[in-house]
Amino acid sequence: MKTHLTIAMVALLAGAPAAFAQSAAPADIPAVEETRIDTETFSNTAASANRFEIESSRLAEQKNVAADVREFAALMVKDHTKAGEDLKTALEQSQTTASVTPSGPALEPKDQAMLDQLKKLDGDEFQAKYILLQTEAHKQALALFSTYAQSGEDPALKEFAKKTLPTLRMHEKRLKNLAAAHS
Repeated sequence: MKTHLTIAMVALLAGAPAAFAQSAAPADIPAVEETRIDTETFSNTAASANRFEIESSRLAEQKNVAADVREFAALMVKDHTKAGEDLKTALEQSQTTASVTPSGPALEPKDQAMLDQLKKLDGDEFQAKYILLQTEAHKQALALFSTYAQSGEDPALKEFAKKTLPTLRMHEKRLKNLAAAHS
């Protein structure tokens, strides 16, 4: 009997981490795979994602899209240009030795792949893909910035992440409205 009880307890305890891992996060906090992001990863990813936002939105301004999508694209260029300047200032004040510039090196492969997809499209196809990719990019950015704002190593970059989050949340809300209007 003791053997069966011991085996049952071990089985229950072995499943506990999985049960806790499946607990849902509040709806306003993006799901994050890791609880910490190192400074170099944050810097590189933020610079590339920011550049993707600007370049894809400049494309949207040139394509045949609805007026509200074009207006959103102009907002993306404006807000993400400012975010790039803020990132540059944060990097100058940071304690990191990461060799990152806001204009960054080339886009990270995933960002370049998304941009390449958009370049091939026009009209309604472009518009639908642009809204979809912007939504995904902002979801990832919110997770990245939220995680770094909570557990980042560098004070200047941590403050930058905190200051940028409200703008990213506003963009995400605008994207939900665009998706609803054009679905």
